[in-house]
Amino acid sequence: MNERGLGIMKVKVPYLFLILMLFMVFVAACSESSSNEQVNKATSNNQDGKETSVENVTFTLFNAGAGFRDLNTNETMIGKVLEDQTGVNFEMEFLVGDINTKVGTMIAANEFPDVVIPDSAIDKFLDAGTFIPLNDLIDEHGPNIQRVYGSYYELMKQEDGNIYFLPFDAIVGERVPSPNVDQSAFWIQRRVLKEFGYPKIKTLDQYFQLIEEYVAKHKDEDVTGFISLTHDWRFFVLINPANHLAGFPNDGGVMVDMETYEATVYADKEDSTKRWLQKLNEMNAKGLYDKSSFVDNYDQYLAKISSGKILGFFDYGWQVRPALQLLEEFGNDDLLYMPMPIVFDEDIKDQYGDSPGFVDNRGIAITVSAEDPAKIIQYFDNLLTDENQILSNWGIEGETFEIDENGRFYKTKEQIDQETEEFRESFGLKYFEYFWPRYGTGSSLADGNSVAPGSQAEVVQLGYTEGDLNLLKQYGVRTFAELFSLTDERPWFPAWSVQVEQGSPVQIFDTRSDELQRKYFPKLVLSNPGEFDHVWNEYVTEFRKLDVKGYEKFMTEQIKKKVDRAYGK
Repeated sequence: MNERGLGIMKVKVPYLFLILMLFMVFVAACSESSSNEQVNKATSNNQDGKETSVENVTFTLFNAGAGFRDLNTNETMIGKVLEDQTGVNFEMEFLVGDINTKVGTMIAANEFPDVVIPDSAIDKFLDAGTFIPLNDLIDEHGPNIQRVYGSYYELMKQEDGNIYFLPFDAIVGERVPSPNVDQSAFWIQRRVLKEFGYPKIKTLDQYFQLIEEYVAKHKDEDVTGFISLTHDWRFFVLINPANHLAGFPNDGGVMVDMETYEATVYADKEDSTKRWLQKLNEMNAKGLYDKSSFVDNYDQYLAKISSGKILGFFDYGWQVRPALQLLEEFGNDDLLYMPMPIVFDEDIKDQYGDSPGFVDNRGIAITVSAEDPAKIIQYFDNLLTDENQILSNWGIEGETFEIDENGRFYKTKEQIDQETEEFRESFGLKYFEYFWPRYGTGSSLADGNSVAPGSQAEVVQLGYTEGDLNLLKQYGVRTFAELFSLTDERPWFPAWSVQVEQGSPVQIFDTRSDELQRKYFPKLVLSNPGEFDHVWNEYVTEFRKLDVKGYEKFMTEQIKKKVDRAYGK
């Protein structure tokens, strides 16, 4: 109101009435101010089910285990729902470049995000005292954390008795095996199998012979026989096949005897590592191996697979999924891949899947830089309700999944088709189905539904294309996982999750053996076949200068301790 208007009001309005109006304006202004404050608040339910208002806050989070796009959690549908429940948003940063350089910079500066998912750098962070103990926070603010992780506490505790991070593999309910292959396998393009009448192949020689024969028949198609992933920490994709081909699951750098629990390093063994690398050497000599495997980064590797020009590779389903999804969206069934449980010899029982176990050296932690760890642990605890595990895995009923009259979760064909990488990112499924406190893969709800859609029979069957169903029929199975043997129970599994102290002889062995493999494996694969044995002997000589026996002794002792803890001894 301008000054002239106010002057007129003074003449015509009684004094008392003017005071009353001014009071009302004041009250309205206060109300508006209060409303503006509420814009920055969210409503949540406390443990008694009563609504309470909480201040919105944004925490920082660094994830060293995935190469996703940096994003705020509340920019996704799922993250926004969780923010509405808790008032918490996370500004997520993902690893770019070398993990050791990134982590070393953080530790040297003693400046950390509020939350860290350290992945393979977990020991460096622990040794630097980066993470705060969670024991008291869980006792005070974590009833759901106690419910989900309670039976794993002894495996989660460090030597000082403290829990510093929440792992991702706690099984809730009855275990549901995955019907699809999200772990390791030798993958072969379907057109190769189609060309030769869908042969049943089991051995490494049969696998490569098929690829070789296909290339010989299609010389003008510019295809590559086999490719390997070796970039950065993913170098293990070149190392691990020797273990699987010999009939062992992924226990890291050792094979573990099922009866004695004795651990044996296989990096220098002729019947596994040498045999595997020599086969790659033969393929390279025949022009069937991609020499760029030793210089390509992860994105280049995925791009080559998604181009449809690669006939075969070894990898883990979860790691190669972006490339496989792009091929599925392209729609040419011949260019898709079939996972195969390949072994050295016919009499070897394949062991490609993860054995029932508990990975206790990967997880999510709160750092010493966090100013409000209680609010963070409350967010974690809130994630661990059935409702939010359904949200972070299945999404929202009516949008990304449905429930039938029997209470079974399923997805329509349209809902399956909409889940492109772009959709999964914007909705939040890509960000929330892993890397957070969670019901581990293979968990189930009290009503029998699988927590993971990929393990729900109704989803798996509907998600199969005509090409999938034809391929499965050709091999006499209903799901791709049925091609693989069930993995035997190993109470220590996985051995690679054993905690190793930085600077210890064991850690030094790990580092130096890795350096030797990175130096010699490319030479072994790319050398002239006539020089292979010479290079191998040189490598083994250098490798055995390391304390192999000391490492095996340590791993055996730790595995036996883990077995005792698993059995409550």
